[in-house]
Amino acid sequence: MRVVFKHLPLSFHKNAKGAAAATEAAFMQGKFWEMHDLIFANQKQLSIEKYTEHATAIGLDVEKFTKDYASAEVKKRIDDDTKEAGTLGVTGTPGFFVNGRFLSGAKPFEEFKTIIDEELKKT
Repeated sequence: MRVVFKHLPLSFHKNAKGAAAATEAAFMQGKFWEMHDLIFANQKQLSIEKYTEHATAIGLDVEKFTKDYASAEVKKRIDDDTKEAGTLGVTGTPGFFVNGRFLSGAKPFEEFKTIIDEELKKT
């Protein structure tokens, strides 16, 4: 199994792009999931100041983090993910693909299990 995380900052969520940029900037120092988890654990505190606190807490080079957060490279990665989502017909989050089969929205474990079991029978 392979898990691939893609960004889809929804336009109506004013902090979504900043949160995505923070995780990408952390990714550039090998700490994507650590930043991801802190952001999700503190969803009421979404700001560059808070992301910088998180960066410090997880041991990032804060100067590099701040530079990467605002970089064209990070913006392009997020824009590319958003464009790919549109191409695939994904319009909301979360969205999942299991062997190319799309599941839209939060789904119970049983729904994933059914699809995974069906896919495993094909192998």
